[in-house]
Amino acid sequence: MALDKNQIAKRIARELQDGYYVNLGIGIPTLVANHIPPDITVTLQSENGLLGMGPFPFEGEEDADLINAGKQTVTLLPGSAIFDSATSFAMIRAQKVNLTVLGAMEVSDNGDIASWKIPGKMVKGMGGAMDLVASAQNIIVCMMHTNKHGDSKLLKKCSLPLTGVGCVKRIITDLGMFEVTPEGFKLTERAPGVSVEEIQKKTEGRLVVPDDVKEMVI
Repeated sequence: MALDKNQIAKRIARELQDGYYVNLGIGIPTLVANHIPPDITVTLQSENGLLGMGPFPFEGEEDADLINAGKQTVTLLPGSAIFDSATSFAMIRAQKVNLTVLGAMEVSDNGDIASWKIPGKMVKGMGGAMDLVASAQNIIVCMMHTNKHGDSKLLKKCSLPLTGVGCVKRIITDLGMFEVTPEGFKLTERAPGVSVEEIQKKTEGRLVVPDDVKEMVI
Protein backbone atom coordinates (compact mmCIF):
# COMPACT_ATOMS: atom_id res chain seq x y z
CA MET A 1 0.00 0.00 0.00
CA ALA A 2 1.05 3.61 -0.53
CA LEU A 3 2.60 5.40 2.44
CA ASP A 4 0.65 7.86 4.56
CA LYS A 5 2.09 11.27 5.43
CA ASN A 6 3.62 10.14 8.73
CA GLN A 7 5.31 7.18 7.04
CA ILE A 8 6.79 9.51 4.41
CA ALA A 9 8.12 11.72 7.21
CA LYS A 10 9.52 8.70 9.06
CA ARG A 11 11.42 7.57 5.96
CA ILE A 12 12.83 11.07 5.44
CA ALA A 13 14.03 11.14 9.04
CA ARG A 14 16.36 8.26 8.23
CA GLU A 15 18.19 10.57 5.80
CA LEU A 16 19.22 12.89 8.62
CA GLN A 17 22.77 12.67 9.89
CA ASP A 18 24.32 13.47 13.25
CA GLY A 19 25.23 17.15 13.53
CA TYR A 20 22.98 18.29 10.67
CA TYR A 21 21.25 21.67 10.64
CA VAL A 22 17.91 21.06 8.93
CA ASN A 23 15.11 23.29 7.68
CA LEU A 24 11.66 21.70 7.44
CA GLY A 25 9.11 23.21 5.07
CA ILE A 26 5.36 23.50 5.52
CA GLY A 27 3.16 20.40 5.34
CA ILE A 28 4.54 16.87 5.42
CA PRO A 29 8.11 18.09 6.20
CA THR A 30 7.04 19.41 9.62
CA LEU A 31 6.16 15.83 10.63
CA VAL A 32 9.83 14.82 10.33
CA ALA A 33 10.50 16.49 13.70
CA ASN A 34 8.56 13.69 15.41
CA HIS A 35 10.64 10.90 13.85
CA ILE A 36 14.27 11.97 14.36
CA PRO A 37 16.30 8.90 15.43
CA PRO A 38 17.21 9.07 19.13
CA ASP A 39 20.87 8.22 18.54
CA ILE A 40 21.66 11.38 16.53
CA THR A 41 21.66 15.11 17.28
CA VAL A 42 19.92 17.26 14.67
CA THR A 43 19.25 20.99 15.00
CA LEU A 44 16.05 22.16 13.32
CA GLN A 45 16.01 25.69 11.89
CA SER A 46 12.90 27.68 10.99
CA GLU A 47 13.06 30.75 8.78
CA ASN A 48 10.71 32.67 11.08
CA GLY A 49 13.49 32.78 13.67
CA LEU A 50 13.97 29.56 15.61
CA LEU A 51 16.99 27.31 16.03
CA GLY A 52 16.62 24.13 18.03
CA MET A 53 12.97 23.18 17.52
CA GLY A 54 11.66 20.06 19.18
CA PRO A 55 8.63 17.90 18.37
CA PHE A 56 5.06 19.14 18.41
CA PRO A 57 3.72 19.82 21.93
CA PHE A 58 1.21 17.58 23.67
CA GLU A 59 -2.37 18.82 23.78
CA GLY A 60 -2.77 21.37 26.53
CA GLU A 61 0.95 22.22 26.59
CA GLU A 62 1.00 24.52 23.54
CA ASP A 63 2.66 27.94 23.71
CA ALA A 64 1.09 30.27 21.12
CA ASP A 65 4.31 32.30 20.93
CA LEU A 66 6.34 29.30 19.77
CA ILE A 67 5.45 28.48 16.17
CA ASN A 68 7.19 27.11 13.08
CA ALA A 69 7.07 28.59 9.58
CA GLY A 70 3.71 26.92 9.02
CA LYS A 71 2.26 28.66 12.12
CA GLN A 72 2.01 25.37 14.02
CA THR A 73 2.92 25.39 17.70
CA VAL A 74 6.24 23.71 18.47
CA THR A 75 8.53 23.02 21.41
CA LEU A 76 12.08 24.21 22.01
CA LEU A 77 14.96 21.96 23.02
CA PRO A 78 17.60 22.93 25.61
CA GLY A 79 20.08 25.38 24.06
CA SER A 80 17.63 26.63 21.44
CA ALA A 81 17.62 30.24 20.24
CA ILE A 82 15.02 32.76 19.08
CA PHE A 83 15.94 35.62 16.74
CA ASP A 84 14.57 37.80 13.94
CA SER A 85 13.85 36.50 10.44
CA ALA A 86 16.68 38.59 8.95
CA THR A 87 19.19 36.61 11.03
CA SER A 88 17.44 33.40 10.06
CA PHE A 89 17.74 34.15 6.33
CA ALA A 90 21.36 35.17 6.80
CA MET A 91 21.98 31.63 8.06
CA ILE A 92 20.18 30.19 5.04
CA ARG A 93 21.91 32.40 2.47
CA ALA A 94 25.30 31.72 4.06
CA GLN A 95 24.69 28.00 3.43
CA LYS A 96 24.69 27.07 7.11
CA VAL A 97 21.76 24.71 6.56
CA ASN A 98 22.88 21.18 5.63
CA LEU A 99 19.52 19.87 4.47
CA THR A 100 16.20 21.36 3.41
CA VAL A 101 13.05 19.22 3.28
CA LEU A 102 10.26 20.78 1.20
CA GLY A 103 6.84 19.90 -0.06
CA ALA A 104 6.07 20.52 -3.73
CA MET A 105 3.25 20.73 -6.22
CA GLU A 106 5.47 19.53 -9.09
CA VAL A 107 9.04 18.36 -9.68
CA SER A 108 10.58 17.92 -13.13
CA ASP A 109 12.95 15.09 -14.03
CA ASN A 110 15.88 17.53 -14.17
CA GLY A 111 15.32 18.69 -10.59
CA ASP A 112 13.19 21.83 -11.06
CA ILE A 113 10.65 22.44 -8.31
CA ALA A 114 7.31 24.27 -8.32
CA SER A 115 6.00 24.75 -4.80
CA TRP A 116 4.49 28.16 -4.27
CA LYS A 117 1.81 29.27 -6.72
CA ILE A 118 -1.27 27.89 -8.43
CA PRO A 119 -2.61 30.27 -11.09
CA GLY A 120 -6.07 31.59 -10.27
CA LYS A 121 -5.85 30.77 -6.55
CA MET A 122 -5.06 33.04 -3.63
CA VAL A 123 -1.47 32.53 -2.49
CA LYS A 124 0.21 34.55 0.27
CA GLY A 125 3.65 34.22 -1.31
CA MET A 126 6.52 31.79 -1.67
CA GLY A 127 7.70 32.16 1.94
CA GLY A 128 11.34 31.24 2.33
CA ALA A 129 11.34 28.51 -0.29
CA MET A 130 13.24 30.42 -3.00
CA ASP A 131 16.06 31.30 -0.60
CA LEU A 132 16.18 27.73 0.67
CA VAL A 133 16.38 26.05 -2.73
CA ALA A 134 19.03 28.52 -3.88
CA SER A 135 21.21 28.10 -0.80
CA ALA A 136 20.75 24.66 0.78
CA GLN A 137 23.51 22.10 0.41
CA ASN A 138 20.98 19.30 -0.11
CA ILE A 139 17.27 19.34 -0.94
CA ILE A 140 14.78 16.52 -0.42
CA VAL A 141 11.21 16.92 -1.65
CA CYS A 142 8.39 14.99 -0.02
CA MET A 143 4.92 14.91 -1.52
CA MET A 144 2.13 12.69 -2.74
CA HIS A 145 2.97 11.11 -6.08
CA THR A 146 -0.19 12.34 -7.81
CA ASN A 147 -2.54 15.28 -7.31
CA LYS A 148 -6.19 15.02 -6.27
CA HIS A 149 -7.15 14.41 -9.90
CA GLY A 150 -4.77 11.45 -10.17
CA ASP A 151 -2.27 13.29 -12.38
CA SER A 152 1.45 12.73 -11.86
CA LYS A 153 3.43 15.35 -9.93
CA LEU A 154 6.75 13.92 -11.21
CA LEU A 155 6.91 15.50 -14.63
CA LYS A 156 9.07 15.99 -17.70
CA LYS A 157 8.60 19.73 -17.25
CA CYS A 158 6.85 21.71 -14.51
CA SER A 159 3.70 23.51 -15.63
CA LEU A 160 3.47 25.78 -12.58
CA PRO A 161 5.73 28.78 -11.77
CA LEU A 162 9.13 27.55 -10.60
CA THR A 163 10.55 27.95 -7.12
CA GLY A 164 14.01 26.73 -8.12
CA VAL A 165 15.85 25.29 -11.12
CA GLY A 166 17.80 22.02 -11.11
CA CYS A 167 18.08 21.99 -7.32
CA VAL A 168 16.23 18.88 -6.12
CA LYS A 169 18.43 15.89 -5.29
CA ARG A 170 15.96 13.37 -3.90
CA ILE A 171 12.20 12.85 -3.79
CA ILE A 172 10.17 10.69 -1.42
CA THR A 173 6.51 10.16 -2.27
CA ASP A 174 3.80 7.83 -1.04
CA LEU A 175 4.92 5.36 -3.72
CA GLY A 176 8.71 5.36 -3.43
CA MET A 177 12.04 7.16 -3.26
CA PHE A 178 13.75 8.69 -6.29
CA GLU A 179 17.12 10.25 -7.07
CA VAL A 180 17.29 13.02 -9.67
CA THR A 181 19.88 11.99 -12.29
CA PRO A 182 20.82 13.28 -15.76
CA GLU A 183 18.70 10.42 -17.15
CA GLY A 184 15.63 11.32 -15.09
CA PHE A 185 14.03 10.04 -11.89
CA LYS A 186 15.90 6.96 -10.66
CA LEU A 187 13.68 4.70 -8.59
CA THR A 188 15.75 3.54 -5.60
CA GLU A 189 13.05 2.22 -3.25
CA ARG A 190 9.38 1.36 -3.61
CA ALA A 191 6.80 1.60 -0.86
CA PRO A 192 5.77 -1.73 0.72
CA GLY A 193 3.32 -3.52 -1.53
CA VAL A 194 3.63 -0.98 -4.36
CA SER A 195 4.69 -2.43 -7.70
CA VAL A 196 7.16 -0.96 -10.16
CA GLU A 197 4.40 -1.07 -12.76
CA GLU A 198 2.16 1.19 -10.66
CA ILE A 199 5.00 3.68 -10.19
CA GLN A 200 5.72 3.68 -13.93
CA LYS A 201 2.05 4.28 -14.70
CA LYS A 202 1.86 7.26 -12.33
CA THR A 203 5.16 8.93 -13.31
CA GLU A 204 4.96 11.29 -16.29
CA GLY A 205 8.65 12.25 -16.30
CA ARG A 206 11.52 10.06 -17.42
CA LEU A 207 11.87 7.12 -15.04
CA VAL A 208 14.97 4.97 -14.61
CA VAL A 209 14.19 1.58 -13.08
CA PRO A 210 17.16 -0.56 -11.94
CA ASP A 211 16.96 -4.33 -12.27
CA ASP A 212 16.39 -4.80 -8.55
CA VAL A 213 14.42 -2.10 -6.68
CA LYS A 214 14.32 -2.83 -2.97
CA GLU A 215 11.21 -2.43 -0.87
CA MET A 216 11.30 0.50 1.52
CA VAL A 217 11.71 -0.21 5.23
CA ILE A 218 9.51 2.01 7.41
